[in-house]
This record gives sequence, C-alpha cells and structure tokens, in this order.
Amino acid sequence: MTIQEKLLSMQDLKYKESQTKLIPNISAESVMGIRTPHLRVYAKELMKTDAADEFLTQLPHQYFDENQLHAFIISEMKDYDVVLAALEKFLPYVDNWATCDQLRPKVFKKYPDKLITAIRAWLASTETYTIRFGIGMLMCHYLDENFKPEYLEWAANIRSEEYYISMMLAWYFATALAKQYDATIPYIENNRFSTWVHNKTIQKARESYRITDEQKAYLKSLKK
Repeated sequence: MTIQEKLLSMQDLKYKESQTKLIPNISAESVMGIRTPHLRVYAKELMKTDAADEFLTQLPHQYFDENQLHAFIISEMKDYDVVLAALEKFLPYVDNWATCDQLRPKVFKKYPDKLITAIRAWLASTETYTIRFGIGMLMCHYLDENFKPEYLEWAANIRSEEYYISMMLAWYFATALAKQYDATIPYIENNRFSTWVHNKTIQKARESYRITDEQKAYLKSLKK
C-alpha cells in the first residue's frame, strides 16, 4: 500500500466537509478529510521506515492531507540541521494556515541561538506562509526566557496586506502583550500597525486571561 492509499483508507468524509470550510483558500478536491490525531500517529509510524525520507522528496504533494503529514514528520525529526534543510524545501509549498501553524519542529527548543537567524530570513521572505511561519516561531520560542525587545521590532516592520500574515501579527503581538506587556504596549500606543492589525491585536489581547482587567480597559481605550 502506498502512502497515498494508506491516507485514503483513513478518510472521513464528514470531517472533510467541516475541514474545507475552515480552509477556504484551498480546493475541496485537495482535501481527503483525515483527522489530525490519525495523521500524527501515522507520521510517527512512517518515521521508523525508509518511506518517510522518500515521501519528503515528493513535492509538491497532491493533497492537503499529504502536506499535513509532511509537516508532522518534520516536526518530529531530531536533527536541527536536517529539519532546517527539510523546511527550506517544504515551506515554498505550504499554501494554507493549518499546515503552517501545525508545523512546529520540537528540536527548535534546543537551539534558540541558531533558530533566530533562520527566523530573520523567513520574515524577509516574499511568501505568505513562510513569513507567517517565521512570526509563529518568534511567538513560540522568543517571548519567554529568550525574549529580546528587538524581536518585536522585527515583526512590527513587516508590511503586508495578506490576511494570514496580518492575523498572525495580531496573534503574536497579543501574546507579547500577555508575556512582555511593558515592552509591547508602546507598539499599540504609537500606532505602529495597520488599523486592522491594531484592533485585532487589542481584541485578542482583551480575550486573554493573562491580561489584567486594568490592562484590558487601557487597551480598549486605544482602539481605533
């Protein structure tokens, strides 16, 4: 049985209907409809075989679910340099927010000094989901012990009308307000973003339980 045949055997057509509504920018025909936990399990099984390496070379994939499987395999790989090489090949083919946001290499936690260089390159990309991925990595790995105020500036300097970049910027800065409030609030006060990103950041921050009631009230007063 090929990998594609195995995936089709896990298809759930009812799940496909709901899934396609959440990812409107890809065709329904490209979605098999496989639940994420099943794909994660299958990714771990594949990694024990030679088939995984071959699968990673088969780009572009035909199906969204194959891209998801690809993302989960990369996320489980344990060699930083191998992961980075795999990402450079895969990111140009990522075409939706779900695959982008579920691409979370676990090994990155061990190499913050190396990763930040790669992130800066991703942020400078012209590809929507490569930029979104870079912002996501900043959010995941550099808002706690590895935080530096300059990273906020990197994100704030991104200029794009793309919805999926704007949404990730709002998510990033809302999370930054929750974790690094004093360093982040000047970006809201000084109107560093588009009106949409500005207001969405405030909205998402005010929905967070990590933001105090006093901070939420102040953020509301800054809404455009």
